[in-house]
Amino acid sequence: QVQLVESGGGLVQAGGSLRLSCAASGRTFSLYAMGWFRQAPGKEREFVATISRSGGTSYVDSVKGRFTISRDNAKNTVYLQMNSLKPEDTAVYYCAADLGGWGNNYQYWGQGTQVTVSS
Repeated sequence: QVQLVESGGGLVQAGGSLRLSCAASGRTFSLYAMGWFRQAPGKEREFVATISRSGGTSYVDSVKGRFTISRDNAKNTVYLQMNSLKPEDTAVYYCAADLGGWGNNYQYWGQGTQVTVSS
C-alpha cells in the first residue's frame, strides 16, 4: 500500500501564503497522478488540484491563479503552494494518489492537514 503524510498546514491571515507538502511511500511515485482535496465543516469534500504523471495540472476554478500544484519525484513529494489565501479556503486539506496515473481514480489518501485563514 501507499502511505501519504501531509504537512505544512497552519494559521495564516487573509492574503498570506502556505505551502503544503505530501510525502508518499510508493515505490513508483513518478507513475502516479496526485491530487489535493479539501473539506470544510459541514461541507462535502471538494477537488482542489491534480497533477498527472507527466506534469499536467488542473484546478478548481476558485483557486486558479492563486494555488500551484507541483511534484518532486526524487523526493516522492507533491506540493500545494497557496497564495492570496482567503477565509473561504479554510478547510482540512488531503492529498491523494492515483496509481493509474490519470487522476480519475484515487486509491490512497492522507490523514489531512488543517488550514485556517483569518480575516
